[in-house]
Amino acid sequence: MIIEIDKNSGFCFGVVYAITVAEEVLKAENKLYCLGDIVHNNVEVARLKKKGLITINHEQFKKIHNCKVLIRAHGEPPETYRIALNNNIELIDASCPVVLKLQNKIKNGYDEIIKKNGQVVIYGKKGHAEVNGLVGQTKGKAIVVNEISDLDKIDFTKTINIFSQTTQSPEEYKIIINEIKKRLNKVSNQKLLITNQTICKQVSSRSKELSNFAKKHDIIIFVSGKKSSNGKILYNICKEINPNTYFISDTKDLNNVQFENVNSIGICGATSTPRWLMEKIANKIKKIK
Repeated sequence: MIIEIDKNSGFCFGVVYAITVAEEVLKAENKLYCLGDIVHNNVEVARLKKKGLITINHEQFKKIHNCKVLIRAHGEPPETYRIALNNNIELIDASCPVVLKLQNKIKNGYDEIIKKNGQVVIYGKKGHAEVNGLVGQTKGKAIVVNEISDLDKIDFTKTINIFSQTTQSPEEYKIIINEIKKRLNKVSNQKLLITNQTICKQVSSRSKELSNFAKKHDIIIFVSGKKSSNGKILYNICKEINPNTYFISDTKDLNNVQFENVNSIGICGATSTPRWLMEKIANKIKKIK
């Protein structure tokens, strides 16, 4: 029997950086607050909790003073930095460079489009940490869309400047843009649309890589935290190519997998899935088989 771990799966560089920074601080101080889950993977969060990482939410963040707080790869809105200044909080900023670049791009895009009575649209998951940070660059004015029905929020008589959350599906983003173009043609023209390619290249390349990987094996074990938006997107790509794809978060979920008459097993995961967890699952499968 063949068990292969996808070489392209695992943490993206933004997550690697955030976790590396956290571990360096914890080695020296044994305690560090993190604003939100450092990564959308409960097993990795639990590992870091044992080292002293304390996850807090934004309401708790407002009430603490005189301490260090890690900003994870997803980035934060300007309000977070203002609160830190007022509460004498030292921020350890591990925001992903790709996200920071997008935040700046959206801020500049908003400042320009607002002069023309236009609007900024962000394709992403409403309430997601990264999206909250992006919306914050527009003083909360950006319109967040995640599916076709959300487009009803847009005024198609005004100029639209659209961006995407960095971890969204490039294919789904194209569908949204094409639908916007159709609606603009009905009421005005496409000249009112400004599009921006802001999906992380490391993320977008995984779609094709995972499709090829899913074809190679009898079954696919897709490893991801249930909170991961990126995980849900990549899992669906695998599932579409290989119907024998299982979504699991840890070794205990292997009880639901059927291994009978299986000669080849592929293990892959989201950009928030640690390599060590995929290896742990591979070792568990070997014992089962």
